[in-house]
Amino acid sequence: MISTVIRPVSRPFNFRLALGLPLLVGIILVLLELTTLDMDLARLFYEPAAGDFIGRHSYLLENILHDRAKQVVIAFSVLAIVGFIGAFFVDRLKPFKRELGCLVLSLALATSFVTPMKAVTAVQCPWSLKEFGGKETYSELLSARPATDKPGRCWPGGHAATGFTLFALFFVLRDRRPRLARQAFVFAFTLGTVFSLGRMMQGAHFFSHNVWTAVFCWLICLGCYYFILYRPAVMADRATLPDPARA
Repeated sequence: MISTVIRPVSRPFNFRLALGLPLLVGIILVLLELTTLDMDLARLFYEPAAGDFIGRHSYLLENILHDRAKQVVIAFSVLAIVGFIGAFFVDRLKPFKRELGCLVLSLALATSFVTPMKAVTAVQCPWSLKEFGGKETYSELLSARPATDKPGRCWPGGHAATGFTLFALFFVLRDRRPRLARQAFVFAFTLGTVFSLGRMMQGAHFFSHNVWTAVFCWLICLGCYYFILYRPAVMADRATLPDPARA
C-alpha cells in the first residue's frame, strides 16, 4: 500500500537574481565610499545661508512623513501579530498561519536590526558634521571613527526600514496572489524611497545609508520567505506499508 503526502508548491523564484542583485548593490555602495556622492547629494538639500537643511524643521516631513507614518506601520505590525495569534484559534485564518507567521517575523527582524547596527557602526548624521553646521568630523563607513563625545547613530537608516520592511508583503503574497504581490513590492519600494528622501532633506541620513537599509530589509524578508514559506516543487513522501491482504 502506497501513501503519498503532497506539500503546497511555490511559484518559481530566481534566488540567484534575488540574492545577486542586492549583493551587487552592496559592492557598488562600498565602492561609492571612494567618491563624494553622499556629500554631493546632501549639499543639494543644505542651505548655507540658513545654516541648515531645507527640511530640518518641516512639519510635513517630521510630524506627518516621519512620526505619523511610523505609527501607521507599527499599527499594521500589531494587526499582523494579532492575526498570527488568531490563526491558531480562528478557522478562517488557520490556512494562512504560515504566511502570517512569516509576515510577523519579517517585520520584526527588518526593523529590529537597525538600532544595534547603529550603535556598533557609530556613523554620524549629515546634520552633525562640520560641513553642514555641526561639530563632528566625517568618516567613511569602513574607516575608523574620529574621537568624539557623541558617537553617531545614523547607519543604516532607521526610518527607511519602516518602509522597506514591507517587502515582507511581497513574499507573503507571491505564491497565493502574485499580482497583488507585485503591487505590494512597488508600494514598499516607493514608501521606503519617500521616507528615505524625506530624511535626506532633513539632514538625518546620507543616500547610501538608506540604500543599505533597503538591501538589508530585502535580504531579511527573502530569508524568512525561504525558510518558512518556500516550497520549490511538489514533494511526495512515499512509504511502503505492509498490505493487510498479504499478511
